[in-house]
Amino acid sequence: MKKSGLAILLTATLGANAQTEIKDFSLTNVKDGKTVSLSQYKSAAGIAVVFTSHECPFDNYYKDRLKELVSSYSGRIQFLFINANQEAEENAAQMAIHYSDLPIPYLADKEQKAMETFGARKSPEVFLLNTSGGKFTVAYSGAIDDNPQTATDVKQSFLKEAIEKLLAGQKTEIAVQRAVGCTIRRK
Repeated sequence: MKKSGLAILLTATLGANAQTEIKDFSLTNVKDGKTVSLSQYKSAAGIAVVFTSHECPFDNYYKDRLKELVSSYSGRIQFLFINANQEAEENAAQMAIHYSDLPIPYLADKEQKAMETFGARKSPEVFLLNTSGGKFTVAYSGAIDDNPQTATDVKQSFLKEAIEKLLAGQKTEIAVQRAVGCTIRRK
């Protein structure tokens, strides 16, 4: 099915909304050089795709919180980190160092294909995918929580709440929350 110009514009402006189906893609994992496809995780209860960077201050504020989420949901939710930034400092060698301590793929999207598929515009920006029948639909997209700078002042953990709802088979109450962070420059 072909998207209309308006649908493409809305996706580009707002990012992928809840219930948007995400098509399979393949990217290189900078940690081991292997190709990782979204379809590899079709049996996972859910997939948290996080567009991130190692140069954006907001990503660095969230680094420990993301590590906690990965650890808390290990074996239940598959996390994929994607870096679509074009700056010279955002190269594969530097990427491999930044999240070397996490047992998850860190994918290079220098052609920005996944970024366009999701409609990602910020770093960090998260897309929680529901996996069902071999299809991937967005259950939640946007911010990780309501306080990008101070973890101790977080009042609402959007991603964690969405993951809990997804694992319980319930619909997320907040399907889209505006992401705050650095703009990912387009090619």
